Amino acid sequence: MLSIFAAPYAARTNAIRIAIATGLFTLFSCPAFAADIPLTLGQAQQLAVAHSLQLIAQELAATASREMAVAAGQLPDPVLKAGIDNLPVSGPDRGSLNSDFMTMRRIGIMQELTGSDKRQLRAARYDRAVNKSMAEKSSTIAAIQRDTAIAWLDRYYAERMAAIAAEQANQAKLEIEAAESSYRAGRGSQADIFAARSALSMVDDRYSDIQRKVRTARIMLDRWTGLATELPLAGEPSIGSIRLDLTALDKSLTHHPQIAVLTRQTEIAEADAKLAEANKKPDWTVEVAFQQRGPAYSNMVSVGISLPFQWDQKNRQDRELSSKLAMVEQAKAERDETLRAHVAETRAMIEEWQSGLERSSRYERELIPLAKERTQATLGAYRGGKSSLPDLLATRRNEIDVRLQALQLQADTARLWAQLNFLFPADGQGNHSHESSNKDAL
Repeated sequence: MLSIFAAPYAARTNAIRIAIATGLFTLFSCPAFAADIPLTLGQAQQLAVAHSLQLIAQELAATASREMAVAAGQLPDPVLKAGIDNLPVSGPDRGSLNSDFMTMRRIGIMQELTGSDKRQLRAARYDRAVNKSMAEKSSTIAAIQRDTAIAWLDRYYAERMAAIAAEQANQAKLEIEAAESSYRAGRGSQADIFAARSALSMVDDRYSDIQRKVRTARIMLDRWTGLATELPLAGEPSIGSIRLDLTALDKSLTHHPQIAVLTRQTEIAEADAKLAEANKKPDWTVEVAFQQRGPAYSNMVSVGISLPFQWDQKNRQDRELSSKLAMVEQAKAERDETLRAHVAETRAMIEEWQSGLERSSRYERELIPLAKERTQATLGAYRGGKSSLPDLLATRRNEIDVRLQALQLQADTARLWAQLNFLFPADGQGNHSHESSNKDAL
């Protein structure tokens, strides 16, 4: 059995990565550990990559193209030919193989001599297909890591919202008890009790909706990781920085996996055009045959060549070449247009992400503390008989709404962060994964 350390470096690195992810999958699938080990964002992404069948399909596509590259570089199979020439079908020698001096039993071999340049171009065409399959694999890894991060973050923030809603429900129950006590003591009215109960019903309805979001988020995260357990999540990752060089965004995005796929498609089209140009030079075919005659006659050997007569190149070979060249320009135009759109979309997402960070900071610095202070002031006034219970309930609802709004804003900003941070696979793309601090971004 071969060790993974005996493989080439790239294959060894891939094998180690898969082994680590498989180990994590086994560990988190074990019920004994599921309830105790929090699932980090990075671990979820490793599990998702190991769980993906699409990556296996793309590896197989690359393997198929590698095999075809070797086959395309070979000469065509020789053709074995056998037959009988000049067999009499009438007269006294009818059906005889030996009587007539012209009758011959023939066996020969024919070989098409495809030029080495054409064979190299055919092999190169499949090599380009290998490169495209690997670029598609890189794009798929980035997409898996991005979508897994979004699912992880959706569940993280949904659970935090559920915790706030549960806290609000507990407060609403205490407020009902307080309203009933005040009513029995003659300090309150039935309207206060109904208001408190109505507030609890609204809180319960909101809590049910948030719980639905939690369950949906768990299903989506399980879809990526392949785990059917309700693992706790580790702490929130820092969303204040992304792995993009904002000072050279256009240059960085030219190496984006999706753009790389289109670049490889352009290279395939260019290889097809070169092959079409090479096909304007016809291939020779050589044939050698041995002919055996009757015992009274000498045997013979025949040698011949054949060459296609391209008598209408302007309407056949030239048209084919023009078609392939047009496809090259089409592939280049599609790649450039996709890059232009991708740059614009990325810049727009960066603007939204930066705005979300700024607004989230404002919520933490100003809006949430002000809402809490207002609640405390209203509570003090209520205890002193200077404010009513409905006023207190409205103030508490406002505080909870502000906290939920802040969480929703953080969730939206985190989704943008995931889309930006995982434009490239998380294991790095050399110069295309530069760290950008929040300070620099803003």
